[in-house]
Amino acid sequence: MGLLDKVFDANKREVKRLEKMAIKVEELSDAMEKLSDDELRAKTAEFQERYANGEDLDKMLTEAFAVVREGARRVLGLYPYRVQLMGGIALHEGNISEMKTGEGKTLTATMPVYLNAITRRGVHVITVNEYLASRDAMEMGQLYEFLGLTVGLNLNSLSKEEKKAAYEADITYGTNNELGFDYLRDNMVLYKEHKVQRPLHYAVIDEVDSILVDEARTPLIISGQAQKSTQLYIHANSFVRTLKKEDDFTFDEKTKGVLLTEDGINKAEKAFSIENLFDLKHVTLNHHINQALKAHVTMHKDVDYVVQDGEVVIVDQFTGRLMKGRRYSDGLHQAIEAKEGVDIQNESMTMATITFQNFFRMYEKLSGMTGTAKTEEEEFRNIYNMRVIAIPTNRPIARDDRADLIYASMEGKFRAVVEDIYQRYQLKQPVLVGTVAIETSELISSMLQKRGVPHNILNAKNHEREADIIMEAGQPGSVTIATNMAGRGTDIKLGEGVIDLGGLAVIGTERHESRRIDNQLRGRSGRQGDPGITQFYLSMEDELMRRFGSDNMKAMMQKLGMDDNEPIQSKMVSRAVESAQKRVEGNNFDARKRLLEYDDVLRQQREIIYKQRDDVLESENLREIMEEMIKQSIVQVVNAHVNEAEAEEEWNLQGIADYANATLLSDGELSETDLKGKDADDIVELIFAKVKERYDEREEQMGEEQTREFEKVVLLRAVDSKWINHIDAMDQLRQGIHLRAYGQIDPLREYQNEGFAMFENMVASINEEAAKYVMKAEIRNNLERQEVAKGQAVNPKEDEGTKAKKKPVRKAPAVGRNEDCPCGSGKKYKNCCG
Repeated sequence: MGLLDKVFDANKREVKRLEKMAIKVEELSDAMEKLSDDELRAKTAEFQERYANGEDLDKMLTEAFAVVREGARRVLGLYPYRVQLMGGIALHEGNISEMKTGEGKTLTATMPVYLNAITRRGVHVITVNEYLASRDAMEMGQLYEFLGLTVGLNLNSLSKEEKKAAYEADITYGTNNELGFDYLRDNMVLYKEHKVQRPLHYAVIDEVDSILVDEARTPLIISGQAQKSTQLYIHANSFVRTLKKEDDFTFDEKTKGVLLTEDGINKAEKAFSIENLFDLKHVTLNHHINQALKAHVTMHKDVDYVVQDGEVVIVDQFTGRLMKGRRYSDGLHQAIEAKEGVDIQNESMTMATITFQNFFRMYEKLSGMTGTAKTEEEEFRNIYNMRVIAIPTNRPIARDDRADLIYASMEGKFRAVVEDIYQRYQLKQPVLVGTVAIETSELISSMLQKRGVPHNILNAKNHEREADIIMEAGQPGSVTIATNMAGRGTDIKLGEGVIDLGGLAVIGTERHESRRIDNQLRGRSGRQGDPGITQFYLSMEDELMRRFGSDNMKAMMQKLGMDDNEPIQSKMVSRAVESAQKRVEGNNFDARKRLLEYDDVLRQQREIIYKQRDDVLESENLREIMEEMIKQSIVQVVNAHVNEAEAEEEWNLQGIADYANATLLSDGELSETDLKGKDADDIVELIFAKVKERYDEREEQMGEEQTREFEKVVLLRAVDSKWINHIDAMDQLRQGIHLRAYGQIDPLREYQNEGFAMFENMVASINEEAAKYVMKAEIRNNLERQEVAKGQAVNPKEDEGTKAKKKPVRKAPAVGRNEDCPCGSGKKYKNCCG
């Protein structure tokens, strides 16, 4: 088996190769030590010059890493170990370094970041929150600046100018959300000078599994307000409160699906005084009832969300943190607001959107680090083309990972957990208790209070103190209850004498549906070769056990006459739990892969539109592009009215003349007679020649400079307004497309085909609108590019930012189409501002 391991274990081979390279870096340590500070700093300029002269970064790797290593010793008092050098090389090669907690990932990243910053094309170091981004930028920034590089920190609160300066730096620290939003906002700007980002070059992602896996399905959205009535949410909520489970609706715990029964449908029709709930005109009502049902049956207060200051705030199921400003989409958030009796906010309209999967795949090179990624290696390879390399620990792991203890009921499990904590507290051994939900952490907290055990509770309700609480978690006698992955990225340092007590004890109150999250919790203990102990407590009533068939086991436990005071410690049960977790992970991966296939349809379209927008912003003269768009719209209209397979008498030449006069030329400039006797191509050429004549006249009348700016105003407005409507339409299409599967049709294929047809229609309508406005609109002197709608960043299912106060709407007096224009031009309203 050992021989087979050596032959087939690709990771071992990879680690050996990295170790050889790391040894070469270590061999340069004496030479680097002899350099003065100035000589060490001068190395950066030397590397930059060598790169500019065509030398490959890989050739400079050994020397550059040695420079950073020596710099870190002088500036930070830290000297990277061999395993950190190996991790750094894996990062430079565009892979994921799996390094256990406490192995110094932050320092590991400095070497590949420095090497890639030599290109002066910008390196992004991405963390999960702004606290970590600021901390790392400040600490590691000293090292980069000592070596002569510039460092920027991109925060949500910065102005456009400050953001631009942060992105211009050699190395930029920021969060995944902020980078994604900046990309979207850059593709909504009206002037190219307003863009803040440079092309995406190289990124190092900290906690890469959290960002690229846990949050992969989360779309970043820039949204504007869509005005919709809130009354329907309230009515639907009142109605759903009257329904009874099983009689009026069914709930499937595995899929979390809620469906009205026949009785429930009849009740709905009676309550809303309608004949048929499934009539097309009641689609909206049906949707509202379904969302209200979801809000009541599947969304639980203090588990999925909390109510704080009169607002519904989502709890992140992976980190247990409050996701301030995030909102569930598709009206679910409003349904929960109605359920909880708080103010219902308006639904939003999507103006720009991208998923993390597609955003990060735009980087030329991507790498990441985390303590737990091996279980998701297939996903990283398939979707991001990154391999996961498990880097060995600097010292052997001395932690004792004990087999799970399984109880018959939750009550028995929690009693045992509290007893275990109490015993360890008596010995002054620090304990970290991991929970999956806020309500579990509060239940354990109240049980510990009864036993007189002082403790800190770290969940979404007090995450501001997170770093401080985590710092204290390793002190003798401290007990910390933390939701899931709270405190990720901060080290738990052991207090005096704790090592003699057996190190930090980590107690898990439930298995998470992902093995990675369990491993992360385990990894809080036993850092850098310290001792530690981890123990998970399970019960047959846990959600994971309920969802994946523990009925037989529960019956078996009862048959054996096991009571709640004695657990079983069975390898068979632990294997069953692990296989359940593998199944869930597989399902989640399939869901993310499927989402990516759908999202790729929009990605291709987004790239085309954003490229077109960039061309508009960059171009000095759009006349050629405009003429091409006008020609396309003429061709389309002519083809719609002329069928060369029919006799000429059948052609609708008057329709063509009407279109040309109304959209492109002056009234009556083209008549049916002008078009008679010509084929389709001749008709197109005739109209196009007249358009060019009129275009020349308009340009002469307005002056070249104003015409050029006018073209940009028209085109940007057409592209932006049509694109926003298209995103919304694609979203609607996406939500209903899965129903096609009932007709034995592949929903993805249908989505691709219909999405393509909708995109073609959108391009045609952009051409038509741009043509119409550029040929017909009157121009005033105060010409300005305008945003189509005001957007705000809403990340994953959300609405970030404060609620805007409603302003009174003032209606201008209506002006008739044929009345004089109120602007004083002397023309009819329809030919001027109308």
